[in-house]
Amino acid sequence: MKAAGFTPLIAATLGALSVAAVAATTPPPALPAGWQARIASLLPLAGQSATLLERRPSISTLELEWQVASAGGDPDVLRQITLSAARGIAPTYDKRLNISQEDFKRYIVFQNTLASTGKTFRLNVTRDASRVTFGDGAYMNGVLKGVSIDLKTGEMRGPEGFTARPVAVPANDDPDRGLLVRSGFQWRMIGNNAQIGNGVRGTLNLLQLASGRVVLSYTRKSMIDRKVDDFERELIVEYSR
Repeated sequence: MKAAGFTPLIAATLGALSVAAVAATTPPPALPAGWQARIASLLPLAGQSATLLERRPSISTLELEWQVASAGGDPDVLRQITLSAARGIAPTYDKRLNISQEDFKRYIVFQNTLASTGKTFRLNVTRDASRVTFGDGAYMNGVLKGVSIDLKTGEMRGPEGFTARPVAVPANDDPDRGLLVRSGFQWRMIGNNAQIGNGVRGTLNLLQLASGRVVLSYTRKSMIDRKVDDFERELIVEYSR
């Protein structure tokens, strides 16, 4: 059963989980006034109903269509290419497009989109006036287990023993740049302690989309007690607040 109001395929690339998210090489935007209340309003409630999302590859031909139309290329050939791309089939160059093969390759964009898995479940979350703590449960696969966020300081703490502070994610109203984001926050968790054998590299995004719904994602690779998780794990969910 799908969550009410959910769009099966979000009409934007997953770039917002990296592009709209703050790059490590640029100074992060200042946290907005009232950011603590904003974080609290976006984080899930106890027993929050959420829809599990996943990354799916897609092919964008929008730029190709513009260029071929400008060059007077064969519209029937272009139509067949766009139909194939919509089915996930990599397009093949045809000289009747009236552009060079090099330009053809340049205008075909391979990207990821967010799509619903059709699985709706309740997040294992405990919450009080000062902290939100994640547990584990169906479809969560241990990704967020032991992660908590202090609602007063904004500090995120993971089971590996490291902490991170939030930075603001800039709004985005350009679909070519990723998800249409109204506002959001990101935590980048990076730490290593050779003495106790713990380490982590993770990124948590909390984004309110232009639709009003919230996307929460956490991608991490970690080591606890010298036991290294062999996989980079990711959980992406969407819910209403």
